[in-house]
Amino acid sequence: MLDIIRDSSLGKVIRFVSQKRLLAYPEERPDFQLPSQYTVFLHSDEKSELQGVDTPLSELDDSHRNEDGAARKLEPAEDADPDLEQLASVRSMASMRTIPFSNERLHVEQVLGTEKTKSLPVMPHRTRDGVILVDWYSTDDPENPQNWSSTKKTFIVSVLAFYTFTVYCAGPIYAASVGGGLVEHFGISPVAASLGLGLYVLAYGIGDLLFSPLTEIPVIGRNPVYYLTFIVFWALSFPTAVVNSFGGLLALRFWMGFFGSPALANGGATIGDMFSLIYFPYGLSWWVLSAWFGPALGPLMGGFAAMAKGWRWPLWEVVWMSFPVVLALLCFMPETSAPTILLKRARRLRKLTGDARVQSQSEIDQRNLTASHILVSALIKPMEIMFKDPAIFFVNLYTGYFYGVFYTFFEVFPLVFPPFYGFNLGETGLAFLACLIGVTIALLGYFAYLHWYMVPDNLRNGFREQEHRLVPAILGSFLLPIGLFMFAWTSDSNIHWVVPLIAVGIFTMGHFLTMMAIFIYIPFSYPRYAASLFAGNSIWRSGIAGGSVVFARPLFVNLGVHRGVTLLGGLSVFGIIGTIAIYVFGKKLRARSKFAQS
Repeated sequence: MLDIIRDSSLGKVIRFVSQKRLLAYPEERPDFQLPSQYTVFLHSDEKSELQGVDTPLSELDDSHRNEDGAARKLEPAEDADPDLEQLASVRSMASMRTIPFSNERLHVEQVLGTEKTKSLPVMPHRTRDGVILVDWYSTDDPENPQNWSSTKKTFIVSVLAFYTFTVYCAGPIYAASVGGGLVEHFGISPVAASLGLGLYVLAYGIGDLLFSPLTEIPVIGRNPVYYLTFIVFWALSFPTAVVNSFGGLLALRFWMGFFGSPALANGGATIGDMFSLIYFPYGLSWWVLSAWFGPALGPLMGGFAAMAKGWRWPLWEVVWMSFPVVLALLCFMPETSAPTILLKRARRLRKLTGDARVQSQSEIDQRNLTASHILVSALIKPMEIMFKDPAIFFVNLYTGYFYGVFYTFFEVFPLVFPPFYGFNLGETGLAFLACLIGVTIALLGYFAYLHWYMVPDNLRNGFREQEHRLVPAILGSFLLPIGLFMFAWTSDSNIHWVVPLIAVGIFTMGHFLTMMAIFIYIPFSYPRYAASLFAGNSIWRSGIAGGSVVFARPLFVNLGVHRGVTLLGGLSVFGIIGTIAIYVFGKKLRARSKFAQS
């Protein structure tokens, strides 16, 4: 637990106040012994002077000086072998710099997984100009997020899930305020009131375009983006609960969604930092489940609160939920990005050794990183790939569509369960638990698919063609229209209310399976542009979902619930055709694409 606190924001404060005497890193302790493979490199030839190093010898910490003020000489470890060629060593995935989501990375991870128990030293790479690239010290280096214990990974995923749940819950909980008196208080129409949810959801995607690229800059990392933006989110939740202007309420809701977006934009990347490629879908699934808990429980929590205390009470619940998340992010969320961790290690080693040659690959890379490059990756590249690659165009359109259909539930449920079945506001919120039940069943089925088929197949045969991972999406594409048609045709006072809720569960099962399969397919097929594609997909999903919230009520009022939902179900049938087409012809499409990996 101490290492978690050390790497958190609270740990930084403790380290600063104690002048690094408390929660010190290994390189900052007086008894630290430089790993033998680094000692051999540093003493193999004369030091070369490099420009642009931010920690000169004159700024060495007092703990690393002798009594006369000179830099303390670093002695090699007791078991050091002076012969570099005889030094037992391996290359880690960081030093090999493999392309992500590839058979090459799978092979490296399998080798390292076997060697973790041997604690073999990892050989740093030396460039032609003499730079020594800092890597993990050994195959079982505890600083490597991939080596963290299952307990530590579970704890961090839980913090991330709590964070994601709160952001997602704060969106739909507003729907309870709409039904609890907000419309009457401001004298507006229900369609206008729905903008409070629509703008919040739209801001998810817009925020992704900014915050997702920021977390890929090694000097920043993931953690500062998480806690700094969520502090702003929490601060904005106070005026949102007391504002007396509807325009002000909409503005605050938009900015809350914007500053809450890092949970949605970067959560998957944090999971990928800790889990090996083959087990990545397990960690991702738990995080996605937390994203479903929010929309499922938000209307339930807000519904009964609005009935008892009025429309402002659900908005106060956001304030209360957000506070423990702020504490968790500040106290218990460590940095998980390997490039950022190695960059900080390189700085400590330079300070310790006084050798300017010691650098990390990430800080070398970021020297060439420009604002224009970030802008192209975040805005231009996703659009270019989408319009030039039919597979990505379909994926964005399809995921945006059924994501938008899901958000129409917040408008259609109040038109079905109160008039047809006599549900009150709180009981209508209870109906959203059907979403949670459906996703939980789908999660268990997906885990069974991974455990008994996908993982063993990958271990035996490596990664097959990327389309092989679309099998769950094919099943999900059938469940989506089945659930919608069933909901449309059974939402009637003559049919028990449990039947349309079963339909909702079927729809959400299809939603989960399709999203999981597509979110695995994209990075495996387009590894070089995965971050850009996810950012582009996010703005599509959020934009369509935000618009769906606004047009849903007029659609269902004008066409009626039965015909309106039937229309949505009919359109989703095209998703079956598209998903099967990508499964059958995807390899040929990728062969023609200059963006895809064969």
